[in-house]
Amino acid sequence: MGIYGKKNGGPILKDYNLYINGKWIPSQGNDFIEVENPATREILAKVPAATENDVLLAIKGSKSSFPMWSKTDPLERLNYVRKIYDYLVKHKDEISKTLSLELGCPLSFGKNRHVEPYLANIENYFEIAENYSYAEDNKDFKIYREPVGVIACITPWNYPFGQIVKKVIPGLLTGNTILLKPSKRTPLTAYYFAEAAEYAKLPPGVFQLLPGRGGEVGNILARDSDVDMVTFTGSTSGGKEIGKLALDTVKKITLELGGKSAAVVLEGADLKMSLKKVLDTVYLNVGQTCSAKSRLVAPRSLKPEIEKHLIELTKSYKFGNPEDESTDVGPLQSKAQFEKVSRYIEIGKEEARLLYEGEIPKGEGYYIGPVIFTDVAPKSKIAQEEIFGPVLSVIYYDTLEEAIEIGNDSIYGLSGMVFGPEKEALEVARQIRTGQIQINDGVFSQNAPFGGYKQSGLGREGSKYGFEEFLEIKAIFM
Repeated sequence: MGIYGKKNGGPILKDYNLYINGKWIPSQGNDFIEVENPATREILAKVPAATENDVLLAIKGSKSSFPMWSKTDPLERLNYVRKIYDYLVKHKDEISKTLSLELGCPLSFGKNRHVEPYLANIENYFEIAENYSYAEDNKDFKIYREPVGVIACITPWNYPFGQIVKKVIPGLLTGNTILLKPSKRTPLTAYYFAEAAEYAKLPPGVFQLLPGRGGEVGNILARDSDVDMVTFTGSTSGGKEIGKLALDTVKKITLELGGKSAAVVLEGADLKMSLKKVLDTVYLNVGQTCSAKSRLVAPRSLKPEIEKHLIELTKSYKFGNPEDESTDVGPLQSKAQFEKVSRYIEIGKEEARLLYEGEIPKGEGYYIGPVIFTDVAPKSKIAQEEIFGPVLSVIYYDTLEEAIEIGNDSIYGLSGMVFGPEKEALEVARQIRTGQIQINDGVFSQNAPFGGYKQSGLGREGSKYGFEEFLEIKAIFM
């Protein structure tokens, strides 16, 4: 189809179609979703909003193709997915441009953080698939790992490329058929996966693309008895709703949800390095990252130094027009997100002490500046609720036990950081109830399992653990 064109400096879809059963077909309805450039508020494109009949047609096709695809030799499936990968690599610059326009991030950030790391992640899935054993012998029984079936992949707006990779690639490699429902806010990037499926000549029904509204398309997918699994990434409230619908037919579910992650600084930590790593998670992607370390838990004895470094470091980030090559941070992704973050900033001014509020960049987009609150109470709203913006809450502690208690004082448990002497930092990290933690110079890897405790979700993405989420376990006694 070729989705990338030029119109007012942005990408356009030349054909506004759904990808169902191996064909580009128009929606059976007349409803469209406008995709906005958050930096300019201009409309980039319109995509069809799939109807219930569209979704049911796709589900029927996916169910029909599952027996064939699930029985296809794993190495043959791998060859199909390699062709998908080849197409994505060939078009990575185009994908990066499209993503940066619909998300509102600088092009370099889109390419270096949103696209290339996840292309490398696909290579890791290939390595897993090449070496994976679907059968296991035990003394009294055999274990077989088999595809789940028809899988609905519901992906978020804040990582429109990477989250599709994390769901679609292992789902296909393990022999499942895929129904992809991208976010209505950033659906354009998803079209490259449909084009890649067409390029790879995937059998009809193995991969379907269903853009639309979550309350319509997503809910239908979650309810339908012919869908065997739902893998969802998004807000905790959205995940709860999807989970309730999916459990009505007892589907397998994986949920990657919200976070309010803590970065714990210990005495003896390299302050400048530590705070820079924390701020990167809070400011880059405009804080629109579920694993952002938006709670800084620090020793009260280091308060003057910490606050001085935070202000100095914050001033080094350039917030502004993403088309400016010197920009580090662009606008928030939507009006709704802008209003939400702005509301939390006002709440923070009532609950805590405002340490720093950056200038809001000029422009028509949904721009906002960095904000730091200090002397934040652990139970306050800005310390407990996910803001999803460039807002840092600094909470001070007097004892190590108090620091650990604050770190765990959240309904979430997605991510975290601990900075300080390595042995002590590891001891603290082991006591924080969260899915992954970085210590000092530790670098997060896309090839590691990702997922959370508590209300941050169910299951894991990435690595062999994420690969196995797309498989069922069968025991046979002989």
